[in-house]
Amino acid sequence: MKLVKSLLLGSAAGLIAVGGAQAADLPVKAKAVEYVKICSLYGAGFYYIPGTDTCIKLGGYLRAEVALNTNSVYGAQNGSPAGARNRLSNYYTARAREDLNIDTRTATEYGVVRTFFDATFSWTTGGYQGIGSPFGGTAYTSTLALNTSGATPALVGSTINPTDGGTSGGSLGVYYAFIQFAGFTMGKAVSQFDAPWTNYPGNNFDGLVGGSGTVTGVNQFTYTADFGQGVTAAFSAEDATAYYQAGNVNLSGTSLAGLFGGTSGTNAIGGSRSPNLVGMVRVDQAWGLFQASVAAHDNHVAYYGATETTGHPDDKWGWAVQLALSIKNIPTGAGDVINISGVYTDGATRYNFQNLAGSSFSMFGSSGVAYQSVGFAFAPDTVFITGSGQESVKSWGFRGAYTHNWDPYWNTAIYGAYAGLQYGNLGKTAICGATGTGGFFGSLAGVTGCNPDFNIGQIGLITRWTPVKNLTFSADFTWTHLDQKFSGVVASAGAGAIAKPAAAYELKDQDSLTLLLRAQRNW
Repeated sequence: MKLVKSLLLGSAAGLIAVGGAQAADLPVKAKAVEYVKICSLYGAGFYYIPGTDTCIKLGGYLRAEVALNTNSVYGAQNGSPAGARNRLSNYYTARAREDLNIDTRTATEYGVVRTFFDATFSWTTGGYQGIGSPFGGTAYTSTLALNTSGATPALVGSTINPTDGGTSGGSLGVYYAFIQFAGFTMGKAVSQFDAPWTNYPGNNFDGLVGGSGTVTGVNQFTYTADFGQGVTAAFSAEDATAYYQAGNVNLSGTSLAGLFGGTSGTNAIGGSRSPNLVGMVRVDQAWGLFQASVAAHDNHVAYYGATETTGHPDDKWGWAVQLALSIKNIPTGAGDVINISGVYTDGATRYNFQNLAGSSFSMFGSSGVAYQSVGFAFAPDTVFITGSGQESVKSWGFRGAYTHNWDPYWNTAIYGAYAGLQYGNLGKTAICGATGTGGFFGSLAGVTGCNPDFNIGQIGLITRWTPVKNLTFSADFTWTHLDQKFSGVVASAGAGAIAKPAAAYELKDQDSLTLLLRAQRNW
């Protein structure tokens, strides 16, 4: 009996051992795959990030375009070297661009937390400038380095410099990077001063004057209140550096070369002191939109001279006000719209001559009485002379467009803009004298009329064709007219960077014609 019991127990132990070994060799059951789920809370295109309650959406576009008769895909034939209108000026400028944006949203007990990022990767045709050599040398300069104000950039040699754009360098642009939470917006976003269409009431052309336009974003801290039924209001503190600084100019440094290049005096902007303060009220309903915006801008000068012992003028606050109106559901056709806006500035010129339009102009043309003609103008925020306080420069402008949809695939927009700028007594006296026959420029031989005030007029026509969803081809033609107030014929020492010789030049209004051809695939 004992023998049988021992055999049974031994057999059982052996089976258990073998069974345990076989069980250890069996594959472990894999966890269920967690597929990406659609998030329908915030519209089409959102998905849940696996393992979280955060929704994400990727978007962007790829764009290929060419601008004819300009060195810039975003502006007129102006500045150096485009405005020279000679063998240094581009007949065309091409750009390829990929845009990527990332939108995330999370529902919380305080409301939705949103982050948004948008960046562009671009390659753009550069240009060539003279190096002042008697043997005609030129230097390649990427579009980023080309200065549309007409000032001469630092020259980098007579061959392509890959670090300056080169053949494959390209550029990265960070347009937007902001967080929104409980009514607050923190980071880089479109200014609250801007109309919803920024500087595009109906156009693709970037350089439209007559209003604000921070299409590439500006750093800000904003609170927006929503009162319901499409009524909102916002108060914002926005970074003024570069984007909203048209210039604080010491006219004591005025030179003929500077004026011909589209600048007067020496720019003397100091370090940041106060952000721009912006308030906005908007009504956005089925009939259209109305918006009123105001802004305050601190003009802070560094010094009168090269060192801090030379002294400085006190800060001077400027301001701007803008009204915008959009009318929808007009009887000419489904989807047709009219967008218009008007602005007035006093010491805050960038709210009229927006960043992509520029605030200085230099264009050469033909003449029947001199070697060539030239038109130049400059639009700073304030001016002063050594020992004086700042004097604000005043401007006004408007722009608008009417867009008509011919059918679901074709639409056409006609658009226009107009902006005027006026210097005060100090500015006009320093440049032209009290009666227009003195000052730096008015006293030059050959000057018969001297006034730094000017106007810019623009008219354009664009047609778009969308053969399939999210793929659009467009052609945008723009005429820009510089109405300057100088007259006469003056002798200039020339400018090597744009190959202009020492000669007599007629002071005259100028025009620019550009055509922007674009193909864009949104995704």
